Amino acid sequence: MALHKLLVDDFYDDTYSLFGIHCNIEDYRLAYLLNRFLKIDLKRNEKDLDFKYVTASYAIFEWEDKQHHLTWNLVSNICKVEESTLTSSGSLFHNESKIIKTHNLIPEFKNVNYLLKVENDGRPVNEKPILNQLHTVPQIITAYTIDADELKSRENLIFK
Repeated sequence: MALHKLLVDDFYDDTYSLFGIHCNIEDYRLAYLLNRFLKIDLKRNEKDLDFKYVTASYAIFEWEDKQHHLTWNLVSNICKVEESTLTSSGSLFHNESKIIKTHNLIPEFKNVNYLLKVENDGRPVNEKPILNQLHTVPQIITAYTIDADELKSRENLIFK
């Protein structure tokens, strides 16, 4: 009997471009600046991007460009969560302390603050004009494209 193996990649055929953005401003401020400089209309989704295996929540901004059949997503790559730890010091009383844990949406790029994902319906996205516009935003330190096929955690980029 022949065995046929199906891979998730056989069904996931979206074409998208991924940009890594380094900047030290809040997500809503970056969304405003991207709207202004790239002439787009990002709006925050009602629901954040949550993962069950980690207590991390990422705010996500989205805009659907119906004219060019593009979907733009801006999401933070870094989530800081305050967790309480219980340590035993050998005494009758427990020492409870708070620590801040940092979780990354894409762990391979820990230094990237934000990810901009531009999806196209089966066609490649022209990345150069978008990258040039990102470099014109004064608050952005640097921006570059990320090859999503090389990522181990690319399933984290499925937002729907």
